[in-house]
Amino acid sequence: MTISRRSVLAGAAAAPALAALASSTASAQPRSAPAPARRSAPDQGFRVGVGLSDMTGPVAENGMMGYSQFDQRAEGLHQRTRVRAYVFADADDNRVVYTCADTCMVFQAVHDAVLARLAAKYGNLYTEKNVMLTAVHSHAACGGASQDYAYSLATLGFQPQVFDAEVDGVVEAIVAAHDNLAAGTVAYGRSELKDASVNRSRVAFDRNPQHDRDYYPLGIDTAMRVLRISQGGDNVGGIGWFPTHGASLTNKNHLISGDNKGAAAYFWEHDVAGVRYLDGKPGFVACFPQTNTGDMSPNLDLEPGHGPTADDVENTRIIGERQVAAAREAFKKAAPLSSTTIDSRILYLDMANQVVDGKYTSDGQVRRTAPACVGAAMAAGSTEDGPAIDIFTEGTRNPMIDALGGIDTPTPQWLADAQAPKLVLVPVGLLPPDGWVPHVLKIQIIRIGDVYVVGGPAEFTIVSGLRIRRTVAAELGVPLENVIFNGYANAYSSYCTTPEEYDAQQYEGGSTLFGRNTLPAYQQGFAELAAAMKTGADVPRGPAPRDLSGFQPGFGREFPFDAPLPGRNFGDVLVQPAGSIGAGEQVAVEFVTGHPKNDLHRRGTYFEVQRREADRWVRSADDGDWSTKYHWRRDGLNASIARITWDVPAGTPSGTYRIQHFGNWKNPEGAVFALTGTSAEFAVR
Repeated sequence: MTISRRSVLAGAAAAPALAALASSTASAQPRSAPAPARRSAPDQGFRVGVGLSDMTGPVAENGMMGYSQFDQRAEGLHQRTRVRAYVFADADDNRVVYTCADTCMVFQAVHDAVLARLAAKYGNLYTEKNVMLTAVHSHAACGGASQDYAYSLATLGFQPQVFDAEVDGVVEAIVAAHDNLAAGTVAYGRSELKDASVNRSRVAFDRNPQHDRDYYPLGIDTAMRVLRISQGGDNVGGIGWFPTHGASLTNKNHLISGDNKGAAAYFWEHDVAGVRYLDGKPGFVACFPQTNTGDMSPNLDLEPGHGPTADDVENTRIIGERQVAAAREAFKKAAPLSSTTIDSRILYLDMANQVVDGKYTSDGQVRRTAPACVGAAMAAGSTEDGPAIDIFTEGTRNPMIDALGGIDTPTPQWLADAQAPKLVLVPVGLLPPDGWVPHVLKIQIIRIGDVYVVGGPAEFTIVSGLRIRRTVAAELGVPLENVIFNGYANAYSSYCTTPEEYDAQQYEGGSTLFGRNTLPAYQQGFAELAAAMKTGADVPRGPAPRDLSGFQPGFGREFPFDAPLPGRNFGDVLVQPAGSIGAGEQVAVEFVTGHPKNDLHRRGTYFEVQRREADRWVRSADDGDWSTKYHWRRDGLNASIARITWDVPAGTPSGTYRIQHFGNWKNPEGAVFALTGTSAEFAVR
């Protein structure tokens, strides 16, 4: 018996592969380019700017991105997803822009739309060459921004609301950082973090040569690398690179969230620096980007939702807080950069057809990459973070498939040979019209003084990232520690393992789309960029990435008009809070509302927890806070109910409180109207 291609495609559609297929203190107290870069005199310094915006998409009846589960659809909001931006300029006005978004991936479509908007506003000031867009890889963010079919299957296709929210948010954050530009300083520090990750693919990691494994004696990347960004005597920003998957929340979670890294940014900004997102321009902007995270899991017990505790929300908090503590340690001891040069280089590679010099391959022979293929190990999913299809297993052999007589797929023998030892499941690179995953991909190096940030468009394992860092450092002639690797940058193309790891065909290897020589091809490209940056030479752009914006099918975009429950009006309170609440207890209120897709309330809130001060009500918390949650559910065909909870934090001032909900309802003609609901008052004792 053979498994047909159609049945394989139907099952593989649900696989993760196809869908994912702060002064001297560290507290950060808030305060109320085509030509080659020229080296600036150190005493001339930097100009720096920071910005932040909201990029939260629809929080109800929209597929979530990361686990590629068709039934993981949003049913509310835990924390808003935000995007942070940083602009760095030298004395000659060479600039780079760095952004980090609380989403799962940056897709090529979003990258291109952001650059088009920046060009319309700023001309050639900010271009694909000097703008790096990155994501924290939250598996609890909205999905549907991709225009590559493999990454939009589980979200029922392209979702314009998600795409627009991401593009608008990124552009707004960059504009804010541009407007914030002022004379400043940048410092670089490092600390160690050993209890926020575990190697989920140790069997593959152990196949690497000893000198690679010796660099990571614990089998994990423990480095927290931080840039401290200051204007005058004020710390205005921090960037903390550390690798751990945005998968503390499991595939059973249905609330939109930035996962552990979104939480970490919130804890540093809100809890430490006193940022209140709805009160205007933040005085401090912190982000926690990924590095080489492909085999790094936050689930320390190697089971979804387990480690440090058996509660995934609590794990999200703990892993987030551990990153903040490590980042603040590095932030405190960071040393000012000695150089103030700003520079950048990019190159587009057709990763489906790279000829790789033996200098970079594992056997010293000239090798090639191949059109993208999904492996059976990819369909199995990462059992430590989110398993997928039960009949598939990690490894080069699959007992179940063997028992059934193999897989009947239309994979040409030359492609199967090129992808070996991968057990090819779907040749996604050959599917019409031009493959279901991107193959022309941007690689980038940006220089900020002594620090070089290397951006790659995939999920790179720790040894893959190490090898690229070594390649770049050697070409530039700089210390290895001056090179930071950043995955999930500018586009997305699943994973990148070392050739040795690839041979194990664990989930990460099965998800390395372009074959065994994917990493060597990237090393070769980054070497070219680094060599050009060292000499000041230009690099040809390479082939153009695909524009897929012409036809983008999608389902679930439409939703019915709203009607209140019988005998009720919009804004009515269905469940009132208890009259008296203590710290550590939960307040719960329910309202008759409209569908959240009627208005995303981006840069706003769906509700406020308000405290009475004399004759006015003052916001105490909102839907972006860790202590609150917004659950949405449908009642019948047209009625919507909003359940709002507030876990009263320790130290909350005693007094009289209420919860006010802001929603929107749509009539049968499509007109949308605002609604407000207000709970009864309650006491916090």
